[in-house]
Amino acid sequence: MSDVEVSTVPPYTVRIVEGQEIAFDESGFLLNPDLWSQKLAEILALDDWLQLREVHWRVIAFLRNYYLENGRTPLNSELRKGTGLALSEIEASFPQGIRQGARRLAGLPNPRGCG
Repeated sequence: MSDVEVSTVPPYTVRIVEGQEIAFDESGFLLNPDLWSQKLAEILALDDWLQLREVHWRVIAFLRNYYLENGRTPLNSELRKGTGLALSEIEASFPQGIRQGARRLAGLPNPRGCG
């Protein structure tokens, strides 16, 4: 894409998105969740060959709002209840899974304690 440049600077990666430098950890999670934008989510999704649809945005919005209000990511039961979607539906919508897919696209910090 012409609006995205990538450069690797150990131990993280910096991507230039719409003229703004955005740093990611070694697993592809934003180092500063405040730099998240819908455009960034769309670009990250394209990296995974994923076109974001309504179900994706519902999950992403819930994850971001929950994190901003509670300072942590929701438990899977909270995610299911908050989105009205079955976990199997969420996991099927994000080929990289909830952690590496949905949480990463939502711009949440790396949940290092998981998997």
